[in-house]
Amino acid sequence: MARLAEWQRVAAHLAATGADTYDTDHDGEGSTWARERDDRRAQALGAYAAHAERRREERDELHSEVWLSAAAGRRIRAVAERAGLTPHEVLAQLTERASLGEDGTLSVAPFVPGHVPGGE
Repeated sequence: MARLAEWQRVAAHLAATGADTYDTDHDGEGSTWARERDDRRAQALGAYAAHAERRREERDELHSEVWLSAAAGRRIRAVAERAGLTPHEVLAQLTERASLGEDGTLSVAPFVPGHVPGGE
């Protein structure tokens, strides 16, 4: 139905201007509509690309449940409380900073929980 209405509008435009052929440069309403359509399409494609990127990131995420000894759990909770973080955030920061040495050793350099390197 919308296509029929648009063709009727174009036919009325041609009749009003006396033109033999349709030229979008001489049709302000049609040009505006086309720009708006292109803008909507670009926005939709951008939203789709952002959604696809979020999905790729989600596939790379690791969700895990960690069981710690009572002593380790108390230490993590105390550190988190002092830093104003949740225990999950402290553990996430620990794992983000973990590095594997050539000899297979796993280590984490000293850091201040809650502080993001680079001032971010």
